[in-house]
Amino acid sequence: MRSHGSKRFPTHYGYGEVKISRYMVLYLAQIGWFVLGIYLYSGAYWPSTCTPEDLLEVYGCSMRLPEDGGGWREAALLTWLWATPILIALEISRRLGKGED
Repeated sequence: MRSHGSKRFPTHYGYGEVKISRYMVLYLAQIGWFVLGIYLYSGAYWPSTCTPEDLLEVYGCSMRLPEDGGGWREAALLTWLWATPILIALEISRRLGKGED
């Protein structure tokens, strides 16, 4: 059985026109993601065994966030810290892998 989308745009094959509203939503989502990271970082409790002062130390100390009874904010920050570079790398690879179709 065919989906409704295939009847509407039989030649697009998933490459439909992108309106400005989709770009706005994308950029708002990215801004929201970084604001979430700032919020989590600003309120997180870093264990006494590791207090980061630069970005490399933040990643080095991030695995110790759950120590000393870390709560939801520390767990969310750990997830945010390790998900962000992966998401950026995926976006870069998607853009570089896009061929001249």
